[in-house]
Amino acid sequence: MPLPYYIYLIFGIFPSIIWLLFFLKEDVHPESNKMILKVFCYGIIAAFLALVFEFGFLAISSKLSLPLLSVLLLNIFICVGLVEEFSKFILVKKLAVSDPEFDEPIDAMLYMIIAALGFAALENIFVLLNLGLPFKISDTLTLTLFRFLGATFLHALCSGTIGFFLALSFYKTKQRLRLIILGFIIAVSLHGLFNFSIMEMKGSLKFLIPTFIIIGLGIFVSLAFQKLKKISSVCKIK
Repeated sequence: MPLPYYIYLIFGIFPSIIWLLFFLKEDVHPESNKMILKVFCYGIIAAFLALVFEFGFLAISSKLSLPLLSVLLLNIFICVGLVEEFSKFILVKKLAVSDPEFDEPIDAMLYMIIAALGFAALENIFVLLNLGLPFKISDTLTLTLFRFLGATFLHALCSGTIGFFLALSFYKTKQRLRLIILGFIIAVSLHGLFNFSIMEMKGSLKFLIPTFIIIGLGIFVSLAFQKLKKISSVCKIK
């Protein structure tokens, strides 16, 4: 493989590593490096699972006799938004929650973010590899910065939102399903709106809406971490 492609791999992972170091500061009781790497890899696996389901969904939706706008919205909000968020959630829920290191509510939120960053890392690599040859450092840096502030951060914030409601569900067991569904509605709606704005809108809205989504989710996730830190770890988390 030509050297530029190895550079694409490095730049693809770099945004996720920076955000990972940032979010790990929120953990009062740090997880082991082994657990962090394991959950990060769950996110990478989730990206492959999502890719399979997305191709299948696209194949089905293309055969439906629906208006073009309806197909577009289905693809953006369901095929991408829901499928990607659910793929990250299901692997964390089934594999990470059962791990002995999962011992307090905030871990649900943190693990979802770590998995999301693994997911985003693989996604970033695929996007950068599409730049192909000849290698242009300016294009690579620009795209990496754009995804660092945009898609990578969005993945972490959306999954962190679901993780927050998952954490609350361990504490408020009678409302467990309702809380998780609420988390998905918020995350999938904003994930889809972000993508729709970037892909379909024109003028200032193309950048204003994604910016407001990122800022709003950033504030929410920050407050959510503070709330979970106040919740006693003595609660049902299995």
